[in-house]
Amino acid sequence: MDPAVPQPFIIREECHKAAWQNGYRRVLDETDGWARFGSTTAQGNIWLAADGEQDQWFLALDHPGVVTELGLPSADLAGPGVARYTFADLTELYAVLPRIYQLATSLPDAPLNLFHQQTANLPNTTETERLVVQRIGQDIFRKTLMEYWQGRCPLTGITDPELLRASHIIPWAECTDDAQRLDVHNGLLLSALWDAAFDRALVTFDNEGNPEFSPKLSAPARQSLHWDHPLPLSDQHRQNLTAHRQRFQRTVQNG
Repeated sequence: MDPAVPQPFIIREECHKAAWQNGYRRVLDETDGWARFGSTTAQGNIWLAADGEQDQWFLALDHPGVVTELGLPSADLAGPGVARYTFADLTELYAVLPRIYQLATSLPDAPLNLFHQQTANLPNTTETERLVVQRIGQDIFRKTLMEYWQGRCPLTGITDPELLRASHIIPWAECTDDAQRLDVHNGLLLSALWDAAFDRALVTFDNEGNPEFSPKLSAPARQSLHWDHPLPLSDQHRQNLTAHRQRFQRTVQNG
């Protein structure tokens, strides 16, 4: 179960094709049969390889955040990166590469870096100037959440971009700094109705991602907030939701 060294022509071409089609278009080097690729838009590198018979395809990652959120069992395989994986064929490999790219463009501080690049030379003294900078940050935040949540409201399955909202868990104005404002784990991609209820703390979520509804919601409103699946939450999401649940409780108590 070791990579072919050096990569034969067919394996090399397939590795380059897989990387190129999934956002990793910087061909870097090859070591011990592992071809390394990078991206100008995603953080970290990926390595691709295969055995000589192409019965097994291999992937290695060096981005700890992507490894954690990808959640795949790693293989007992020597090689580069911090985790390595095996796949029975190219179809299996192709199935995970888009998600890796989505995570690598949003974790952990890619949005913050992009925000700093786009606003480095912008004035930020008047209220109008600050609003321009804020709008840039909010646009980056939305694009990041669209990547992270794969363009889908995880509660309802809605994929229409016009009906999706980038919902801050800790509101923009209450964040301590830009890193928190642009943290993908401080956001949920929700349909418009869910966003309105969440923003006003009329609904919150427990640590399993199940919604908790305020008694202030009318029966028709509660019925309209249908959901198919609980939110898939990371530990960082759960930590931020602690503050939101406190807002929710205050809203309930103040009636």
